[in-house]
Amino acid sequence: MEEIVKSPLEKIESFLTEHKYDGVLFRKRSNFAWVTGGKDSHIVNTTANGVADLLILSDKKYCITSKMESARIHDEELEGLGYEFVTPEWYEDQDTVVRSLCAGKRIASDISLEPFDQLTAELAQLRFTLTEAEKDSYRWLAQKAANAVEETAREIKPGMTEFEIQAHLASKVIKDGINPHVILVSTDERVFNYRHPIPTDKKLENYAMIVICAEKGGLIANVTRFVHFGPLPKEIEENKKKLVQIDIAMNLATRPGTPIKDVLQKGFEMYSEVGHGEDWRFLHQGGPTGYETREFLAVPDGPGVVHENQAFAWNPAIRGIKSEDTILVGKEENEILTYTGNWVYIEVEKEGKKFLRPDVLVRDID
Repeated sequence: MEEIVKSPLEKIESFLTEHKYDGVLFRKRSNFAWVTGGKDSHIVNTTANGVADLLILSDKKYCITSKMESARIHDEELEGLGYEFVTPEWYEDQDTVVRSLCAGKRIASDISLEPFDQLTAELAQLRFTLTEAEKDSYRWLAQKAANAVEETAREIKPGMTEFEIQAHLASKVIKDGINPHVILVSTDERVFNYRHPIPTDKKLENYAMIVICAEKGGLIANVTRFVHFGPLPKEIEENKKKLVQIDIAMNLATRPGTPIKDVLQKGFEMYSEVGHGEDWRFLHQGGPTGYETREFLAVPDGPGVVHENQAFAWNPAIRGIKSEDTILVGKEENEILTYTGNWVYIEVEKEGKKFLRPDVLVRDID
């Protein structure tokens, strides 16, 4: 039987009934986007919280935001969605207004706000399975993100700083209204020395790792690619072949009903099999994605099972090389959302299936 994926509001209604709450308060940008079908509540881009709260009760929906924000939020984000606006002055305490609307009610919240029950993780679980509309939006975003990274890898030149590579990549996505939540760039020895490298003023000589976590409509696509100028050194040549075995093992294990810790264990076993049994300790291995770069990190003995229509981004790494794509778990097989077909790939057969996983792009030295 085909799984029926409820809309966000249907999921919230079921949550209220099941847990006997009168309402839910959402302040996080990720949840605002999820509930509203991709709308935006942010001003400051470096905070998880937005400037507009959504209070969803069993019989009414409120948006609480200051008067100075309300016109734009109403006209450009929530018009026609049935929210009643409550608009304190910018100098008044919005929390007090929220509490007054909830007087005498049992409220769950995605933030810490007395006297409500903070259920951040429990509420996040409601958005793990994606609707058809969300999946379509995700496919568009993932292709934009992956193409931007791959085009950047084809266009950069030795002598550019990591900051310049970062700006080059950012310009490709920002023009489409995509918010680069994370851009990581490392070059040459920094690729080997650091697993989580933010850009610096170091100049590219031969080797670059380029990473983006790109957001639009609340959804986030995650992708990593590598480019090398001149012949690949032996260590990279060998390690990329080992890494692809770990990558495929983890992605193959990411199937509906599988405990997420078991997917992680499959990765650990393959790390050992290829001779890098301790490398998983140097970088988190990823986990479920969607409305956060990772909804949570997969850890040994951690919680959760894989759901159909859930997105994942695993990022196994060994010295000098990493793999990262965004995948969507399907009923019959998984879909690699960030596969463009325009890159260079390593072809591997496993369990009777052919896999194309990203290779290192080798470019001539001008």
